[in-house]
Amino acid sequence: SSTSSLAGQLRSLALMKLAQLPRRTASRLPRAAASLARRALSTQPASDDVEESVHDMLRQTCRDFVEAQVKPVAGELDQTHRYPAELVAQMADLGLMGVMVPEEQGGTGMDCLAYAIAMEEISAGCASCGVIMSVNNSLYCDPVMRYGTADQQEKWLKPYASGQKLGCFGLSEPGNGSDAAAASTTATLDGDEWVLEGTKAWITNAHDADAAIVIATTDKSLKHKGLSAFLVEAGTPGFSLGKKEDKLGIRASSTGNLIFEGCRIPKDSMLGPPGAGFKVAMSTLDGGRIGIAAQALGIARAALETATHYAQTRKTFDAPIAKHQAVQFLLADMAVRYEAAMLLTHRAANLKDAKAPYTKEAAMAKLAASEAATANAHACIQVLGGMGYVTEMPAERYYRDARITEIYEGTSEIQRLVIAGQLLKEMPA
Repeated sequence: SSTSSLAGQLRSLALMKLAQLPRRTASRLPRAAASLARRALSTQPASDDVEESVHDMLRQTCRDFVEAQVKPVAGELDQTHRYPAELVAQMADLGLMGVMVPEEQGGTGMDCLAYAIAMEEISAGCASCGVIMSVNNSLYCDPVMRYGTADQQEKWLKPYASGQKLGCFGLSEPGNGSDAAAASTTATLDGDEWVLEGTKAWITNAHDADAAIVIATTDKSLKHKGLSAFLVEAGTPGFSLGKKEDKLGIRASSTGNLIFEGCRIPKDSMLGPPGAGFKVAMSTLDGGRIGIAAQALGIARAALETATHYAQTRKTFDAPIAKHQAVQFLLADMAVRYEAAMLLTHRAANLKDAKAPYTKEAAMAKLAASEAATANAHACIQVLGGMGYVTEMPAERYYRDARITEIYEGTSEIQRLVIAGQLLKEMPA
C-alpha cells in the first residue's frame, strides 16, 4: 500500500541519514523524522505503519545515542553527582527537550507516545538524564504550552523547548507534599508586581534551571481555588536556592529548595487565569506521571537486560546460571513486570494523544512502572549476587535510582487513591 511504502521510505531515509551524516547532524534525526511524518500525513491518510515507523526511528536513534554517549559516563556522573551538561546539550540537538511542543514554538512536534519512548530509552542509560528531560518536557514546557499567552510562550517556551534553557516546577513545600492544595507560599499583588514569599522543596533541576513555574496562594479564603501559577526567572532578586540535596539516587540531577523572600515579578508573570493554579498543577502532574512511568520503564528494562546478559555468561556448577530454574523464574517475573508496565504506559500516552481522559490510566502506569523498576532492580542484584552490590556493575545504581519513582510526582499511595477515586466515579453503586 502507499502508506506501507511511505513507512519503508521513512525507515530507509533514517538509516541512510544516520549512516552518512556527521554524528552531530545525524543526532537531529528525530526532528527530521517528525517533519517528514507531518508532511506525509498532510497529503495521505493517517497510517499506523507511518506512526510506527517514526516511533521506531526515534527509539533506535535514542538507543544509539545512549549506547555511544550516555552509558559510558552514567556511572561516573552518578558517583560524582555531576550535572550532565554535555549530554543535555546533545539531547537538545536530538529534539528531546520539547518533544510534544510544536516546531513553531521551538519543539519537535511529536506525540506523547514518542515522548514516552524517548524517555524510556534515555532513562535506560541514565535515570538522571531521564528526570532532567522529564521535568523540562512534562512539568515545565507542557503547562506553558497549554496555559501561556502568545507573549509568554515566546519568552518562556521557545528557548526551553529547544533546549537552550532548562525549566523546573515548584509545587511541593517543606510542610506539604501530597497535599498540593495546602501551599503556604503566597503571591500578593502590589501595584504592577506580584510579591512571592515562601519556600518550595524537593525541586528537580533547581540548581540548573533558568526559570521555574511556581504554585502560590493568591487568596487563602478560597483554599485550592485560591492557588495561582507564576513564571519566575532564575536570578530574580529575592529568589534564591537552598543547598543541593545529597540523594540516594538520580544523583546527576540537582534537587533543592526554591526560596522566595520578597521576590517581585511583573504582573503578567501569572500563568493561566487567577485561581487556576491547582488545575495547572493537577493537569501537569497527570502528564508528568506518563514521563515518570517511562523513566521507570527504562530502569526496569535496563535491570532486566543486565540480569539476562549476566545470567548467560556467569557459570556455576559447569553451566551458565541462566540454566538454573531459580534464576529463570527471576528473569521471567522481571520480563512480565516490564512488559505489563510498558503496555499501561503506552495506553496512557495514546489516550493523551487522543485528547481522551487519562488521569486514571496515567496513575496506573506510574504505579505499575515504578514498582516494576524497584522490583526488577532488586531481582537484578539477586541474579548478579556479589557483583550486583558493587559499583563495577550498574545494578546497584538501578536499585538506588528506581526508588524515587515511587515517590515523586505522586507517591504510590497517592496513585492508588487517584485510581480508586476514578473507579468509584466510573462504577457508581
